[in-house]
Parts: sequence; C-alpha cells; structure tokens
Amino acid sequence: MSGRSGKFKVALVQMRCSTNADDNLERACGMLRDAARKGAQVACLPELFRTQYFCQSEDAATFDLAEPIPGPSSEALAAVARETGMAVVGSLFERRAAGVYHNTAVVLDADGSFVGRYRKMHIPDDPLYYEKYYFTPGDLGFRAFPTKFGRVGTLVCWDQWYPEAARLTALQGAEVLFYPTAIGWHPAEKAEFGEAQASAWETIQRSHAIANGVYVGAINRIGHEGPKSGGLEFWGGSFLADPFGRILAKAGRDAEEILVAEVDPKLQEETRRNWPFLRDRRIDAYAPITRRFLDPEA
Repeated sequence: MSGRSGKFKVALVQMRCSTNADDNLERACGMLRDAARKGAQVACLPELFRTQYFCQSEDAATFDLAEPIPGPSSEALAAVARETGMAVVGSLFERRAAGVYHNTAVVLDADGSFVGRYRKMHIPDDPLYYEKYYFTPGDLGFRAFPTKFGRVGTLVCWDQWYPEAARLTALQGAEVLFYPTAIGWHPAEKAEFGEAQASAWETIQRSHAIANGVYVGAINRIGHEGPKSGGLEFWGGSFLADPFGRILAKAGRDAEEILVAEVDPKLQEETRRNWPFLRDRRIDAYAPITRRFLDPEA
C-alpha cells in the first residue's frame, strides 16, 4: 500500500495528437507540468498519446513506432515526475522483443522511479480499431500500484467494458482506476448512434466506480484522425467519477483540457460501509465465471 492515506489530487490530461511524435511528447510533458501547477499529485495521459491512433489500418512499418520500456518516452515522463514531484501514468507502444509488442501503461512515482507497468489485457478488433494486429495480449494480469500519494490501478481503453477487470484491480486496494483511452465516432455513424455510444461508454465506467466503491478516471483524446471522408472523430469527454458514481469533473468534446479533482480515501471508506458490495460478494459461487460461456444442458 502507499505510505499515505490522505486526500490527493489527480489530473486527467485530455489532448489532441498530431502526426509528429516528438511534438506530442513535448506537449504532453508541458501539460503534465501545467497539471502539477494546478496542484495535481498524480496525473494520467491518454492512450498511445505519442502518435495519432495508428490502429485504423494494418501496416507493418508502424511497428517502428514502438520502443522499449524503459526507453525514451518513459524516461521523458520520469524526468517530468522528478521535476514536478508528481506521479505520472503514461500509455506507450511497448516493444518487448522482435515481433512482440504491447499496449502498455507505465506508472512513475513522484521521484521519477519506475513503479511498474500494466499491459492491456483486452484487445479489440473492429473496423478502424485493428489492435489485434499490433498488440500481444497482456500477460501481467490486472494490477494496482503504490505511489507516494495513493494506490492507483491502470487499465486501458477496451478494458473499460469489462467489470471483471475493474473488480480484480479494485480488489488489490486501488483508490482510483485510470483508463487511458482512445475512443471516437465513425463519422458516418455519429448522427444515428453517437449520443448512445458516448453515453454507454460513460455509464459503464461510472458503474465500475459504484460496484467497486472506487474513483474512476477516463482519459480520452480529441480531434479527427484519418481521412477527412472517414477516419475517427475522438469524442473527448474525459471525466473523474467518485465511488458513488458521481462525476466530479468532465471535459468537453473538442478542446484540450486538464481536469484536476480530489480523491478522498475517507469517502471511499464511507461509501463502502454504506454499500458493502465487497463484503457481500459470494466468492464461493463465482467459479463458472472462468468459463467462456455457460451452455445450457442438452
């Protein structure tokens, strides 16, 4: 566990990603410094912030964007953490070995030290989200990490839709679950389905906060990426929800923003005392959850 049990402030950095990886890293570091000036003690960046969302197509040359961890990007984030005294969660395209790549979130403590990494477990394969081509599924399990200010859990984007992932991370004592994210609309679908899609995305994550009595932070990017006639329009909407599912801070759809809000372990304690879902879990009855599907008996 962390060495502190008091309140701490978290920052969610919602940003636009250009085609220039170095520029994205520089701007992300600048926004992290701004977050620290706003009082943040733990900050999280969007998914794969160094580049535009490259999984819209399958191209072997894209693997050249990956880098080892530790590597240049994690070292740059560590330098900002040391400079500001703020813990940082960053989402990176990890090159583990030749032919083995992961979508990885790194956690760096307030002194710049490497706390750990989480490798994205659930990998989508949908139109314009061809992640199975690029990412090996995570093999580290679901993880929560101690930082100077609090214990944080890291999951990534598509993990958002899985209550099992949130539960197993919360059970490790996480006070806040961060979800670095890159999610948007197919422009041709926005008019018909856009509002429902964004609402479902927010609702499922607020439900994780309620079911687990934990803070949840979703950190998305903004902007249109890809062909003007297609591509993806990332819908922003980053937010932090408290253990009761209430939204404490929320960003808009089309602007870069730094949200700063407070995490209060005392509220987590009070919420779980009144809604003791963890106490009442029937762990003796959940063994079937490890099966793919519960086929009806013939």
